[in-house]
Amino acid sequence: MIRLQQQQFFNLLLLLFLGSFFSNIYLFWWEIGVVLLFTIMFDWGVSAKANPTAFKFVGYRRVGFSRHNLSNFPYSSLITAIGIMLMMVSTYLYIYFIVIVLAILQKKYLHINKQHFFNPSNFALIMALFLFYDDAHIVLGQLGDEPWLTLLLSVMAFFILVRVNRWIIPLVFTLFYLLFQYLFVVNIDPVLMMEEIYHRFYSISFILFILFMLTDPRTTPSLWYYQILFALSIVLLSTALDYFNGFRIQHLFLALFAFSLFVPLLE
Repeated sequence: MIRLQQQQFFNLLLLLFLGSFFSNIYLFWWEIGVVLLFTIMFDWGVSAKANPTAFKFVGYRRVGFSRHNLSNFPYSSLITAIGIMLMMVSTYLYIYFIVIVLAILQKKYLHINKQHFFNPSNFALIMALFLFYDDAHIVLGQLGDEPWLTLLLSVMAFFILVRVNRWIIPLVFTLFYLLFQYLFVVNIDPVLMMEEIYHRFYSISFILFILFMLTDPRTTPSLWYYQILFALSIVLLSTALDYFNGFRIQHLFLALFAFSLFVPLLE
């Protein structure tokens, strides 16, 4: 049976491929290839230092393709890199390298009870906002709003959500996000209209955030009642940030970042 990380990797790689042809992916093909190659080499380098016996070096210190190290192919790090490329736009390629490095390092070394607790892609996006606020931006329009691509994404996500038992998180999040945005943001702001809230759900990248990033099985609670609490908490904090600071997409990512700290306590 295909591993969960492999399934997630191929799903996101397909979205990146289709987005490059039919939507508005910011990076050129050669830039995407460079980012993915950098991610593989950095992950292998870090893993080799942490566990030298897991990798076999031959020739000019290249990684040998034995059965042992093929099992260490960095699917998870590539998922992180693809998620960053689908969510972030920057004119400087080195920013992608830096935030990917930070995401991989936090996943490998920032642990509670021997488990990382930040979603790596979200962690990278927050670091980009903190370190490169003027040069890196979270953008939810790169995948466009084609209905057929939305349907494809939903079908791929469905099989993963059922497999990892995280379907309740996007359901609770969607229902209460619409409700709270209407009650505490749209009703307060005389300029903002409910259609702007609905419009977010036409964005494939926003759906990607809900169905993939928000439901990461490694960084979300496993029990259903804690999953409800987790989703509600993100809705409440993001709505509060919208209320006090204006309607901004980065508030969702900040809320996910903040409440990821509490997941180990819930578990």
